[in-house]
Amino acid sequence: MTTLTTTTAETPAATTLLRFATAGSVDDGKSTLVGRLLHDSKSVLADQLEAVERASAARGQDGPDLALLTDGLRAEREQGITIDVAYRYFATPRRRFVLADTPGHVQYTRNMVTGASTADLTVILVDARNGVVEQTRRHAAIAALLRVPHVVLAVNKMDLVDYAEPVFAAIAEEFTAYATELGVPEVTAIPISALAGDNVVEPSATMGWYGGPTVLEHLERVPAGHGPGDRHARLPVQYVIRPQTAEHPDYRGYAGQIAAGSFRVGEAVTVLPSGRTSRISGIDLLGRPVEVARSAQSVTVLLEDDLDVSRGDLIVPSGDAPATTRDIAATVCHVADMPLTVGRRVLLKHGTRTVKAVVQDIPSRLALDDLSLRPRPGQLVANDIGRVQVRTAEPLPVDSYADSRRTGSFLLIDPDDGTTLAAGMAGESFVTARESPAQHSAPSS
Repeated sequence: MTTLTTTTAETPAATTLLRFATAGSVDDGKSTLVGRLLHDSKSVLADQLEAVERASAARGQDGPDLALLTDGLRAEREQGITIDVAYRYFATPRRRFVLADTPGHVQYTRNMVTGASTADLTVILVDARNGVVEQTRRHAAIAALLRVPHVVLAVNKMDLVDYAEPVFAAIAEEFTAYATELGVPEVTAIPISALAGDNVVEPSATMGWYGGPTVLEHLERVPAGHGPGDRHARLPVQYVIRPQTAEHPDYRGYAGQIAAGSFRVGEAVTVLPSGRTSRISGIDLLGRPVEVARSAQSVTVLLEDDLDVSRGDLIVPSGDAPATTRDIAATVCHVADMPLTVGRRVLLKHGTRTVKAVVQDIPSRLALDDLSLRPRPGQLVANDIGRVQVRTAEPLPVDSYADSRRTGSFLLIDPDDGTTLAAGMAGESFVTARESPAQHSAPSS
């Protein structure tokens, strides 16, 4: 259910980590918001601030341009725009943060897919003077496709509309209605002025009509984690470890980062795509044996049986194994300049496995203006979102993206030069009122 209320969750411990991304149209103030967050939360070193002050003075500005704290490329500073995804790491006494500041230009929309693909939350900025524009809708659609659990609508530049509550309320209502159609589970709308600092870290003294959290307060309180996808334990095998030394003559371990869920010594597991089964005889974490390992931990798993396991295989609980398939129905965000066409031969990278594949069909393309699915577009061009049918040369254990963000996602790659063509989400896309049941398919076996 979509809400516009403050988060009521308990304050998390300072050890928790929140990954979040910013997005918005051109000149909505994303970099300024990020700079304000870093500056007002005391996360900027003195020499960094001095460099920003010098650069701002050289450009004839009266005060420091906080956007320069994130726009690191020379071309970004010269043009006053964000081109690349800028990652920043900062912390408050309540929580640690990994922040991805993504570009606003349409031609860089693909960068948002990168920045938001692992995010727990996305902050979508809107210029209070312009309201919801096409790029706003595009970013909301990507956040919905990527199943980002929490969305913040930051209505920026409220100082330029005299801090008028009706302006904020109208934008919040329009965006929330659109996001609800996309299936976004939660929207928190916050009126801000990144330039003046209103409701970013400190509450605004000029918007007494707003009683919700500041941006930082919400970031500190919102639950972290990807939700339902963490239920399904998945370990993509990255490397097989066989020291064959005098100390470890029979050691055979399967190393990788746990994509989701947890594994326990003694648990029955299945190795996919072969379907062979065994039990976990040991788990090594940072060189020490442990009984349980959880999502995001890099571990080495040992099995009771000597199975043929190699890089690209997936270790899963025997009672919770996804079906293997060569036919994948998915929604993709096309990120390459070269169009994606039916019959195109590609490489499909799923987890740690890369296989040959062919695009068999492109049933529809999403029109962001009215959320309708335009049938038979013939091709997808840069920044398009559409449905595809892909057939792989080898069977893959693909989850539905709704069940697992890590093992339900994949990349389509140009086999000639290694360029990433599209980022895919297997199974159902977001549910819209204009989507027909026939276009609402999951991976088939």
